[in-house]
Amino acid sequence: MNFLPRFPLALLLFFLPTVWLWSVPRVWTDIQGRRVKGDFEGLRGDLVVLRVGGKSYAFPLVRLIASDQAYARSLVAGNPSKSLSGNNLRATSAWPRWRGPDGNGVSREMGLLKQWPSGGPPLLWTTNNLGKGYSSVIVIHDRIYTLGLASGGTSIFALNRADGKVVWNSLIRGGGEVNGTTAYDSEAGLVYGLTKSGNLACVKAADGGPVWQKNFGRDFGGKMMSGWGYSESPLVDGPWLICSPGAPDAAIVALDKRRGDVIWRAPFPRDMGKKGKDGAGYGSIAMVNIGNSKQYVQMTGRGLLSVDASTGKPLWHYNKIANGTANVPTAVVHGDLVFASTGYGDGGSALLRISRSGVHEMKYYSANQLQNHHGGMVLLDGHVYGGHGHNKGEPFCLDIRTGRIVWKVDDNDVRKMGSAAVTCADGHLYFRFQNGTMKLVEATPRGYKEKGSFQIPNDRKNSWQHPVVAGGKLYLRAQNVLHCYDVSGRG
Repeated sequence: MNFLPRFPLALLLFFLPTVWLWSVPRVWTDIQGRRVKGDFEGLRGDLVVLRVGGKSYAFPLVRLIASDQAYARSLVAGNPSKSLSGNNLRATSAWPRWRGPDGNGVSREMGLLKQWPSGGPPLLWTTNNLGKGYSSVIVIHDRIYTLGLASGGTSIFALNRADGKVVWNSLIRGGGEVNGTTAYDSEAGLVYGLTKSGNLACVKAADGGPVWQKNFGRDFGGKMMSGWGYSESPLVDGPWLICSPGAPDAAIVALDKRRGDVIWRAPFPRDMGKKGKDGAGYGSIAMVNIGNSKQYVQMTGRGLLSVDASTGKPLWHYNKIANGTANVPTAVVHGDLVFASTGYGDGGSALLRISRSGVHEMKYYSANQLQNHHGGMVLLDGHVYGGHGHNKGEPFCLDIRTGRIVWKVDDNDVRKMGSAAVTCADGHLYFRFQNGTMKLVEATPRGYKEKGSFQIPNDRKNSWQHPVVAGGKLYLRAQNVLHCYDVSGRG
């Protein structure tokens, strides 16, 4: 097939005749509960391709419920020919950007350990001297990429995936402990990194050779809402690189990923609201489809801002959860529902419904009721999981369709562990607490079910880097160290 239409699943509200490509046709369900009967043809990047009524249609895989997503990936894992792009890795093997292949903190892994042994999963290797900072990692092909403040300034590091040995490091300058994570583009073979001081660098993935650089302050007049510096992880989307300088006329910008040229600038709306502060927040952009509209949703200094992905035109914004210190977590999107949260005691959380007429607040939660510090949240089968509390990480589960808090851990021992960063893989939550404790928790609305725990070596203070699960491995960055654990369940 040379062309596949992007087909809105919402239009398939009835069963259609199917062609027998697989021995058993399947009824597929989207995140809004609508169903379609079709034959699986394969995955093309982040698109699932189904044959319905004799025609092939492609739409975002994330539009399907989690069990159907997992089923599609299992078909590809068992038959790699069903990966429809020769440039794509097997679905489970890569973590190419911040928050994973789908940008939602959910790994595509299957068949992982359901229970950790005493002392945690096997540690395969450890790499030192990666520089200071809170950068996580991306994992792609045979390489791992990360950022760190090393001698001379901030550097992008490339490591061998098999043993963690440093292949190259590329100095991009800019002082301060790095907060963001790199991004990778498979088409152009480029890696992107952002320093605390706003230096955005593009280098060659093969050897770290410089390609282009921008500075958010100098080139856009950008600024941060407060003093910890830029923390964003850039987003690659087709030919563009999307990032957030935080300037009045360039809150978000689209750049040509190969040359750095400006494609469009998205301004801050004049009426963003009184809460918070002007400038960029500390979060990273969520690329979402809401009501057949592709949008970039970002947590800014004044709260949530959404812009049209084609033009940068501001679409909607929400100010109530903004705080005056640091707005961090990436929003969670489920159909036309958006769940967002901030910490620092004066933000709170909100469940929003987005329509053509704008943003509608379904439910607001005070900071005492629910606030996510900076460890992020994940969505699985209509439920949001994360850690509650400022400098706390009390695990919680929320039904995004109703806004009801299903369960929340109220335990002094857990509370003392500090803020929690969370990743999801194979139906389980990987909680990383501020004191360096890792916990495996079953992702279920039926209650908190812990499945194992261990202490990250020599990592007991400000253990904030987000866990990464890819290719049967758990990667944990701890300041200048990277640990790799075997969680494959294969022994």
